[in-house]
Amino acid sequence: MTIKGKATSLDIAHLAGVSQPTVSRALRGSPMVNAETRERILRIARELNYKVDKNASNLRLRNAGTLALLFFEDPTPDDSLINPFFHSMLGSITRACALHGHDLLVSFQQLSTDWQADYEDSYKANGIILLGYGDYHESRERLQRLVEQGTHFVRWGAALPDQPGVSIGSDNFQGGFDVTSHLLDQGCRRIAFLGHASSHYPEFEERYRGHVAALRERGLATDPTLQHDAITTEDSGHAACQALLAQGTPFDAICAASDLIAIGALRALREQGLRVPQDVLVTGFDDIPLAASMSPALTTVQQDTKQAGQLLVEKLLAQIAREPVEGMSIPVKLVLRESSRRG
Repeated sequence: MTIKGKATSLDIAHLAGVSQPTVSRALRGSPMVNAETRERILRIARELNYKVDKNASNLRLRNAGTLALLFFEDPTPDDSLINPFFHSMLGSITRACALHGHDLLVSFQQLSTDWQADYEDSYKANGIILLGYGDYHESRERLQRLVEQGTHFVRWGAALPDQPGVSIGSDNFQGGFDVTSHLLDQGCRRIAFLGHASSHYPEFEERYRGHVAALRERGLATDPTLQHDAITTEDSGHAACQALLAQGTPFDAICAASDLIAIGALRALREQGLRVPQDVLVTGFDDIPLAASMSPALTTVQQDTKQAGQLLVEKLLAQIAREPVEGMSIPVKLVLRESSRRG
């Protein structure tokens, strides 16, 4: 196939039997173009040695070809202020953006009170991905304002009814149910839950609901004294476990709402001379890299960060393309390690 002079998108459109706008969408990775058509267009573009002039394209579209990823600042032992769980998700989001021909702008959420003005209105980014939000009741108003402004955004979090915008999250209820069922299978009957169990923290609340459902399925009543609030930090998990130990209520296992909470609990148990798993079984949630290298290695619920990153990008691009988009939950997987195995 030969073209006189420099190939254009019109040449590709003619050879592919599609319109020029379809070629532009395919080259940008738009989800509006089906996979078969996109592959045909990309193949022809390669054969013609066609190069996209990104600057010219951006000027025509008033479109940055960029997505913004905004982190909520979490208290961490290092200077990153990023929850370790989000590190692997950052990699999958970056790869998904590259696959779809978009750049990724990474920042923290506290730049201002108006993300719309910071990113879409200023043409810095086509849309926004939000990771983390702290107290959901405090962030809901801001999310609702984004919806009212017509901002393109998706967030990682519990996908529940009546939430502003589109949320992609794990099946937190099933994860809480599965990990508690595992502890019950190990013979545990007094299982403490460390983590907030209210609508202020919807993911933790769903994990607690799963925990309670597993207990009820085995005919066990829920003991409110075995639930202690904690946010996703080691220090918070340590403090919650100290409070649990101080009250003197018997327990034989800890179901922590996150791996960081569980790691803090492991430290508090060691300080009291309690052995894991000989005296107390401990589980987490997230499967951050540190979970496998703990001593003992931590049983946890694995969230699929690769699929999560891909879905966040794809859902946002579909939203930008004005396609109907709904939130969804991703299946989780129980990862069994030494911290919850007896014998």
